[in-house]
Amino acid sequence: MEGAGACRAAPSPPAHRLWGMEGSGCRSLHSFLVSFRQPWALVGILGGGQLSPAEDKREYHGNGTTGLAVAQRDFLTYDGTRFTVTAFSGWIKGVPHNGFKVEVSKGIILHLVDEVSSWLPGDRIVVASTDYSMHQAEEFNLLPCPECKSNQVKIDGSPLYLHIGEVIDGIDMRAEVGLLTRNILIQGEMEDSCYGQNQCQFFSFDTFGGHIKILRNFSSVHMSGVELKNMGQQILGSYPVHFHLAEDVDERGGYERPTYLDNLAIHHCFSRCVAIHGTHGLLVKDTIGYDTLGHCFFLEDGTEQRNTFYHNLGLLTRSGTILPSDRSEAMCLAIRSHVYGNYVPVPSTDCMAVSTFWIANPNNNLIENAAAGAQDVGIWYIFHRVPTGQSEGQYPEGHAEHTPLGVFYNNRVHSNFKAGLFIGKGVKTTRANAEDPREYLTVDNARFHPHQDADPEKPRVPAVIDGLIAFKNNDHGAWARGGDIIFRNSGFSDNGIGLTLASDGTFPTDEGSSLEVTRSIFVGESSNFGSQGGQNSYWGKGANGEYRTLPRNKTFPIRGFQIYDGPVRMAKCTFKKFIPTVDRYSSAIGFFMKNSWQISPQNNVSQILMEKSVGLKVFFGRSGQWFGSNDNDGDKMSIFHDLDGSVTGYPDTFIGRADNYLLRHPGCLTVPRWNGVMCTGKFAQLYIQARRPENLTLSIARAAYHSHPLRLQGVNRGAPYQQYQPVVMLEQAYVIQWDGRAPEDIILYPINFNRGDWLCVALCYPRESVFQVVADIYQRRTGTVHSVKHYLAAPSRASALSRTGERLFYFDRASGYLFVHLQAHEARKGHSYCSQQGCERIKIMAHMYPGDAWSCGPNPFPERPAAAQRPVSRHPAGPCRACGAPQLAITSTPSVKYIRIQIQSLSRADVQNHLTSAFIKVCCVLLRLKW
Repeated sequence: MEGAGACRAAPSPPAHRLWGMEGSGCRSLHSFLVSFRQPWALVGILGGGQLSPAEDKREYHGNGTTGLAVAQRDFLTYDGTRFTVTAFSGWIKGVPHNGFKVEVSKGIILHLVDEVSSWLPGDRIVVASTDYSMHQAEEFNLLPCPECKSNQVKIDGSPLYLHIGEVIDGIDMRAEVGLLTRNILIQGEMEDSCYGQNQCQFFSFDTFGGHIKILRNFSSVHMSGVELKNMGQQILGSYPVHFHLAEDVDERGGYERPTYLDNLAIHHCFSRCVAIHGTHGLLVKDTIGYDTLGHCFFLEDGTEQRNTFYHNLGLLTRSGTILPSDRSEAMCLAIRSHVYGNYVPVPSTDCMAVSTFWIANPNNNLIENAAAGAQDVGIWYIFHRVPTGQSEGQYPEGHAEHTPLGVFYNNRVHSNFKAGLFIGKGVKTTRANAEDPREYLTVDNARFHPHQDADPEKPRVPAVIDGLIAFKNNDHGAWARGGDIIFRNSGFSDNGIGLTLASDGTFPTDEGSSLEVTRSIFVGESSNFGSQGGQNSYWGKGANGEYRTLPRNKTFPIRGFQIYDGPVRMAKCTFKKFIPTVDRYSSAIGFFMKNSWQISPQNNVSQILMEKSVGLKVFFGRSGQWFGSNDNDGDKMSIFHDLDGSVTGYPDTFIGRADNYLLRHPGCLTVPRWNGVMCTGKFAQLYIQARRPENLTLSIARAAYHSHPLRLQGVNRGAPYQQYQPVVMLEQAYVIQWDGRAPEDIILYPINFNRGDWLCVALCYPRESVFQVVADIYQRRTGTVHSVKHYLAAPSRASALSRTGERLFYFDRASGYLFVHLQAHEARKGHSYCSQQGCERIKIMAHMYPGDAWSCGPNPFPERPAAAQRPVSRHPAGPCRACGAPQLAITSTPSVKYIRIQIQSLSRADVQNHLTSAFIKVCCVLLRLKW
């Protein structure tokens, strides 16, 4: 069958232009001739012209019964809904009867972007959800429609939910619609219910369908115009379409006509859609995967490369049982045959990752696809540290996570529960054992660091996410963890959190990496109000007081751009409609909640446009629901740098949490609504490793604010060393104490220091301690240490802290403080946190005697008031004319074949009520009894 495999709906006119008939007025031909008590009815259109009314009248009879005068007229709305308005008036046994009714006619016409004359009556289509729940996808049959244009079709029945057909607030939210009918039908013969060993505890229906498997050394495979229904099984290897270890299937494999799948409709299937296993160079184009179990478009072992997914639509991707990552919570807890011993899986981390596009190697291309509803994730880039399954040994350890990204262009993700796009994590590549009892291929940790030739010693190759549209995802629009990932020309709307960038560039991993988002739009609560039902959980008042569907929870703090650690950069972005309510916080920029990890002061923003509809630009959280105590290390250290003042109004300003006195000085400005403080100055990080013991709480205070110490728990409890990473103001003195006796081994790293930057540090120890202090440079990649220099004991504190370049320390036995001067001697480049020579560090090894007292006074430095570094300017920056992103984030290309529609999301009765209300506003309905 000819025609597109998936189409997108055309934007409908504004909602207030429902009918659009023109004319000079609602004029009656009979109203001036109606006599006393004579029944008369009229249905007309305001501005509809002299011929527009439908009217009727009857003679009045003295017996008190006249029959009814009936006026009736048909109408067609711009969104394709046909309805009839009937007005009536009369006498029955001396009692007047009058009124009107509105009835929806059968069939709704959809206005489409593209010519779809090959779509025929009797064909079946699916309309995607444009709300948080994927279960608002709806199926319809096509009806005969002689009045339809070539870009219109008529559907049978009324939709239950709203399906958006507009670009709203600059974000393309138009519903995808897929044609499910094809000329060739391949389907499994199914029993009436589940039976035998087919996972009937999870599925009430028969899941043992047919499957197609393509093996290597074929002559050619080109599938086009095929419908596959009731295919696949909940058994490893039995999928609707399965390329099994076919190796190179393009020119590289010797095929003059490269292998492809084109214009397939894979729906109501029982295990995936297209499985690509050990196969490279395959083209999957214009294919629909709808209402299927397990990962839909699936790369299996992590070796699969150079495959292209072009203009495919996947929606209603449900959980399956085959892999841990396919499983729902209930499946995860119940399926334990491959764990070690009595291990009980943790669903949120081991499983619950089912995705429409499961991309197990970054070197594949995704162009103009739509992931329009999965139980967990729309598109997930997952990383196999080593190849798994039958591909074991085909690339070295860590190769996939260093492989550059293929093309990612103009993809859409919406109506997914966990995230629209997720970049990060991997799978467990070892079998379950006593040391790690989790099942093989359980979701595991991994991070993406793309480098040339997948070699971490070669230059970085930034991964570019270009033209992503992410809306109505319950949790995240997009999440990216790793280094050198760039989002650009993208749009994020109505997500729980629009975009989180979780860089892998903070110490101690992947030196020098960063993440960036540019030229993108963020919308908090758009004019897409959504619909109740379809498993949408939360319905409540939005910021404008109107009811709408909500992400996560009625109280969930919505954020547009979320900073986790860093360094991350944001430039030329626009924010709209982030307005807090009495129930929840909603901010344009926010921070990862309950964050125990480190945060970099290199996080920065510039050329940002905050529209007037943004009620809360920045929010650092407060104690309470969602934020907990708001007292974790990362919570306290949250910070970013406003380079040009486009967020704060003050150029070259750092924004941190209000109670962080490591940042403060008298020139700072407090912003209570943000729970933040704006300061100028020079800021970096002090990375501290501590051994023996590893479970202490560190207290650090700037000498000028010694009565406001910051207490850090550390982020590595249970490891061979504990680590802390406070953000500090440079050229200041700091006091470090512990909630117990000091660790025997401490390593101090000056992180993000430029050459010449310095700090003075006083550390509390027992009075009789003996020290060995060594400076060296640690080269992380090679694990080598060079430039080792031993510190000498100084005769006084002043000599130890003088900036003469000598390596000296001073221990004041009276106070119990060890004084050390930290200074960066080597040059740092770009986003590297260490110098080009490696990480400069000072190692302090202390020998302490049992029973020796270890408490110290609060401040060993001379009492001096804090000095303002540089006051925040009292003259804010003027408006930025070049700030913000282009005002449309829209997937636009001549080859797009999605249908764009707007259908009212109500039942038939509700539609009638809705149309009745609208009709009263725009139509002239006159019912009059003349007395």
